[in-house]
Amino acid sequence: MLVNGKQGNLISIRDRGLLYGDGVFRTFLATNGKVRHWPLHYQKLQHDCAALGISCPDVALLSAQLNDLLMQQPEGVVKLIVTRGEGSRGYTPPTRTESTIIWDVSPLPAYPAEWATHGIIARLCQFRLSHQPRLAGIKHLNRLENVLAAAELNDAQLKDEKFGEGLLLDAANNVIEGTRSNLFLVSQGKLVTPDLSRCGVAGVQRERVMAWAAQHSMPLQVRDVGLDEVMKADEVFVVNSVIGLWPVRELEQCRWTSFPVAARIRLFLDEQDAK
Repeated sequence: MLVNGKQGNLISIRDRGLLYGDGVFRTFLATNGKVRHWPLHYQKLQHDCAALGISCPDVALLSAQLNDLLMQQPEGVVKLIVTRGEGSRGYTPPTRTESTIIWDVSPLPAYPAEWATHGIIARLCQFRLSHQPRLAGIKHLNRLENVLAAAELNDAQLKDEKFGEGLLLDAANNVIEGTRSNLFLVSQGKLVTPDLSRCGVAGVQRERVMAWAAQHSMPLQVRDVGLDEVMKADEVFVVNSVIGLWPVRELEQCRWTSFPVAARIRLFLDEQDAK
């Protein structure tokens, strides 16, 4: 772990990331000492920092720190956290702060290989996402909604129900995302993904799938998605930068056995990752 470029795992108790979740983060894979799609993740980091009024560290500085980290741990899940830095008591952000930069690497998760090809069993979470357009799409540090939803999933896993992901709805019963992933449907020859202008996180892998649709002339719709539409879709799949792409083979009472579009997209993403 690196904190502001130095080995260690300590931050100030007055760091606003700790006190208020006042910061942003990115998560991505490292293999053979290289990370996937670093430029895309840095662009997202810049966007999210700007949205919160946090000074985004220079890409050269972060790249150098990342290289130092990967020399010691060339494989794993890399997490980058940028907080607003230290401040005095109270919510009001200080006028001038120096961002805190934290890097961490965790072991690669051991997900079942068949989830990528044969699909996962998903479940609907009872927890509902709240609307906050100012924060929508941003990967900020205050992830309590995801924590509570993931706790539901964990409780279900303890009952020997092997769920790969939980799907989250908002208070208006629109399907938004997974607990840790973005959602796509294939319906009547179109690719559909939920609108994230009111809540949810817009991930890099979501952006890559949308780019695939543009490159392959597949109609793409970004809009509100109801649960009934998900259940009637030809295919359903989830994506993020760690899992890649997982088709959904079972959701509540619905079953899917064929994922031709998801397979094409997964092949494209895998080929791009291998370059």
